[in-house]
Amino acid sequence: MATAARPPFLAVVLLVATVMLSCGGNVEVAEAQTPVFACDASNATLASYGFCNRKASASARAKDLVSRLTLAEKVGFLVNKQPALGRLGIPAYEWWSEALHGVSYVGPGTRFSPLVPGATSFPQPILTAASFNASLFRAIGEVVSTEARAMHNVGLAGLTFWSPNINIFRDPRWGRGQETPGEDPLLASKYAVGYVTGLQDAGAAGVVDGALKVAACCKHYTAYDVDNWKGVERYTFDAKVSQQDLDDTFQPPFKSCVLDGNVASVMCSYNKVNGKPTCADKDLLSGVIRGDWKLNGYIVSDCDSVDVLYTQQHYTKTPEEAAAITIKSGLDLNCGNFLAEHTVAAVQAGELSEEDVDRAITNNFIMLMRLGFFDGDPRELAFGSLGPKDVCTSSNQELARETARQGIVLLKNNGALPLSAKSIKSMAVIGPNANASFTMIGNYEGTPCKYTTPLQGLGANVNTVYQPGCTNVGCSGNSLQLSTAVAAAASADVTVLVVGADQSIERESLDRTSLLLPGQQTQLVSAVANASRGPVILVVMSGGPFDISFAKASDKISAILWVGYPGEAGGAALADILFGSHNPSGRLPVTWYPASYADTVKMTDMRMRPDTSTGYPGRTYRFYTGDTVFAFGDGLSYTKMSHQLVSAPPSYVSMQLAEDHPCRAEECASVEAAGDHCEDLAFDVKLRVRNAGEVAGAHSVLLFSSPPSVHNAPAKHLLGFEKVSLAPGEAGTVAFRVDVCRDLSVADELGGRKVALGGHTLHVGDLKHTVELRV
Repeated sequence: MATAARPPFLAVVLLVATVMLSCGGNVEVAEAQTPVFACDASNATLASYGFCNRKASASARAKDLVSRLTLAEKVGFLVNKQPALGRLGIPAYEWWSEALHGVSYVGPGTRFSPLVPGATSFPQPILTAASFNASLFRAIGEVVSTEARAMHNVGLAGLTFWSPNINIFRDPRWGRGQETPGEDPLLASKYAVGYVTGLQDAGAAGVVDGALKVAACCKHYTAYDVDNWKGVERYTFDAKVSQQDLDDTFQPPFKSCVLDGNVASVMCSYNKVNGKPTCADKDLLSGVIRGDWKLNGYIVSDCDSVDVLYTQQHYTKTPEEAAAITIKSGLDLNCGNFLAEHTVAAVQAGELSEEDVDRAITNNFIMLMRLGFFDGDPRELAFGSLGPKDVCTSSNQELARETARQGIVLLKNNGALPLSAKSIKSMAVIGPNANASFTMIGNYEGTPCKYTTPLQGLGANVNTVYQPGCTNVGCSGNSLQLSTAVAAAASADVTVLVVGADQSIERESLDRTSLLLPGQQTQLVSAVANASRGPVILVVMSGGPFDISFAKASDKISAILWVGYPGEAGGAALADILFGSHNPSGRLPVTWYPASYADTVKMTDMRMRPDTSTGYPGRTYRFYTGDTVFAFGDGLSYTKMSHQLVSAPPSYVSMQLAEDHPCRAEECASVEAAGDHCEDLAFDVKLRVRNAGEVAGAHSVLLFSSPPSVHNAPAKHLLGFEKVSLAPGEAGTVAFRVDVCRDLSVADELGGRKVALGGHTLHVGDLKHTVELRV
């Protein structure tokens, strides 16, 4: 590949390095020298090293490098802030970069500068997931990795990005639910695979087998979804989880991420699971991730979690024991400095072997080999031509806007939407999030290319009058500005209220205790709606759900939309939906519970399934037995989509069991979801979807199954989803391939996968078809 023109920033760095080399001599002896990149081909000594031999395998190169290191040097490669090793021409490297929904400045490995002042900021994953569009998940990942590589090539970003967050959004109060793809294991799995494969882009042109564009990381493993609730903190929380719930709910996204996404890394979490810190649980790390799932990559700790298990959880008596148990359990990299400080002493005390350290850093080195870190000048490698021109492109920014459009969920519409810009002389735009900019980005953010706030987006279409109503989302008595907001609504043709949350209400290290709108937002909404002269459109900007039953029931409120944290183009996307240039197609990825849920259900109760003896209602749409404000999958359109079953399995399907299978001689409620009887046991479900309305639109088809009531199975669970776009009157076919043992199985009480015998009801909307599984 031809060498790209050297960007000014990197050219200066290289010039300084060249002067240092000319003055200091050979890299082999220049201890104070800080190399710009490893394995500089212009240095003959470096070229002779085996770890710089690009023709050798990554494992062979890593083995050669490890053999050249002292123990004191090795432990420096166990932590995220990897020091430079001048004698071998290895530059410092910072492993910690983030790319949750765009290149982020949260990790110290990435920064913005006048050369690259910002990057495309997509919606928070919770809104992206609401699109139910797997191809979109991957497309976003590809854009983010392109911008990440472009920044890496000019010295502004690393190659290892600790994203995505694929924890299940189990409890509506969780402050980090905004970072996740929602409450459903299949949706989270599809999101993980799509985003990871897009980020890593291993199949890109010019990339050799095993090489990666950037390295993704699925986190936080596992059963992690309590941050700080009523004094219970993630650092000391012990998640009591049954094996059934672990394998049925919490593990599937991570399993898919490793097996189907071939992710480069998995991050273990702060919390304990059933008494053991996850980063010190050999069964979870070496046993499951690397053993059962065959991770081809490295395992990293959440930041300072090794220190936490010693200093706060008091899981070990000495720091040396903490270092030893984590490395021997399968941890390769410590975000933090704990292993750099205590691993040598652990080896000297005989609690850890040097071979254990070698195994861990070998996994880390192999990953850097696959990323090209040891291949010399990055601009002469695959993706080397990427630079500042490839960041914040118009097409990237349009994808951010399109993602928000596809994710926004219309929850109520009495016919007021879409609005007609020609008939509106004045619009009141009210609410603490009505002119939100930074709030739209959410957390784990980067500097966006630009902002389009709701006020700006709406104001580009009609004349607006803006009143915040509250000076902030906390909307306390002192910040409530009711009279001016009411006056604006009373004189406007239409009122748009933008309320909800921000990072002061829900975030990492802060869970909610209430499901009601913060402060006096409910009073603001009601007063404005009662005074409004025209239709009132309520827009909720948040990561988690709220109980807005009052608005759902109110005749004064014409429409309700949820916009998540919609990213840099959120205001433009909202205007696109409200004025009808785009038809809403988002569907809720989480259940919206009544406020009483927060009053009666402890956030720390990890059980998914209901308990009728105590009145415990269960969690998520798969198990919850109580009332909802809005249900998982809810979402309206400006048109009407109809479903017709084109082909489906016969009324019964037989499972051919082996002659000696016990269920041939006795009646069984289920059979194991593995073995010869599962081979080629699949069927197709084909649906014709017709746009029966007068407006073009996209529609996400969600296929569910309700299994027989065995093994405390879910009431229903998602089997698949597909998005189709249709013109008025147009029809299209959507097909699902259903593998009986993979898709219709459930976890039994011990976590094993079982296929229930009996009737399984497949349903899309009101359309239902039952197939009976027999032996």
